[in-house]
Amino acid sequence: MTRRDFIYRSAILGAGASLSPMLVRASGKQVGANDKIRVGLIGCNGMGFSNLTSFLRNSEVECIALADIDQGVLDRRAAEVEKIQGKKPAGIYKDWRHLIDNKDVDVVIVGTPDHWHCLQMVAACEAGKDVYCEKPLGNSIEECNIMIRAAEKYNSVVQVGQWQRSDPHWQDAMNFLHSGQIGKVRTVRVFSYQGWCPSIPVKPDGSVPPGVDYDMWLGPAPKRPFNPNRFHFTFRWFWDYAGGLMTDWGVHLLDYALYGMNVTAPQSIMASGGKFGYPDDACETPDLLQTVYTFKDFTVMWDHAIGIDDGAYGRTHGLGFVGENGTLVVDRGGWEVIPERVGGKARMEPVELHRAYGEGGLNLHVKNHLECIKNRTPEKCAANIHIGAHIAKFAHLGNIAYRTGKKLTWDGKSFHDREADSYLCKEYRKPWKLPKV
Repeated sequence: MTRRDFIYRSAILGAGASLSPMLVRASGKQVGANDKIRVGLIGCNGMGFSNLTSFLRNSEVECIALADIDQGVLDRRAAEVEKIQGKKPAGIYKDWRHLIDNKDVDVVIVGTPDHWHCLQMVAACEAGKDVYCEKPLGNSIEECNIMIRAAEKYNSVVQVGQWQRSDPHWQDAMNFLHSGQIGKVRTVRVFSYQGWCPSIPVKPDGSVPPGVDYDMWLGPAPKRPFNPNRFHFTFRWFWDYAGGLMTDWGVHLLDYALYGMNVTAPQSIMASGGKFGYPDDACETPDLLQTVYTFKDFTVMWDHAIGIDDGAYGRTHGLGFVGENGTLVVDRGGWEVIPERVGGKARMEPVELHRAYGEGGLNLHVKNHLECIKNRTPEKCAANIHIGAHIAKFAHLGNIAYRTGKKLTWDGKSFHDREADSYLCKEYRKPWKLPKV
């Protein structure tokens, strides 16, 4: 990928920035530090509401609008917001476009399924809003390119929901890695073994649940009969809407592989896997996948499995930076260094487990976003638009290699392979159109 596309090294954690006493809303009005930052949430069922809850931990934030295609979800979340902040949001919408049109909304949280992220983030930027967008940023490589252009054109402060970027023990691990003590790194093992993910049994198509605007849920995705397997959380196991575990957990973990190694584009990508654990269930994306990204003098190896918890180093997920002196292992629980032993002699002292600490990555991530909004410093978002686009593209490269079954090379714009290039952008269902920025 091009260097411009992969600018991600400027990311900082929220602790270092000082708050500006003033911010400028989309209307151009200057607002004092004691005034409210007014937030609207699109997609209220899952992670979107978790994001909103973290926003509402901050006294300067008020939720004034919710949008969701499911009336039952809207009613439930409106009541929960009232419990948190003492009043319901004034704007309750089945059509997310009405939330975007609400001139009182300063920040839009995009918590919808992946296939909606591009349209909603771009629309929010065009309307002068700042945006917190769930990961992965885009559902295709071209969508990521469009979203970068939109954020830059409209000067929006965009944070992508890769909250591990704000969890301090991850930065501690990277600081130790960059000290060089583990020696030359030959490979980075990146793994996500998710035993809690069950098999999704095949279910017949059925009636749309009451209160659900199913056509709006589909949006730009292909027209299909309603099936409960494709709805709410399990949408991510279908290519129409997402990219499976690779774009779900991969964007979190592969991000740190690239950050740790200070690299951008691989020389080649190849992948192998399939539906080996649950060959006859409803999911389309692979339940087991290994992807190898080859760089000049090392590899990054992605390994995932659904329905199995026994990953590398006795962990369900994480990274192992395999150096000539030792291996640095990091996951959401903490980090440690395992010495390399040759002839029974350790090449370095072990580093005992340093456990995760602080108030939680998501809470810190939101605080960082609010600071950047107040300071109008989008580049200082811990997972800014460039970071989010960079790693989303990287994960898509792995999925494309799997879907084509080919060893691919990538120049930042094209694979120079007709089949692989056909996956660069998804075709939108009418009347929805790919944004032009």
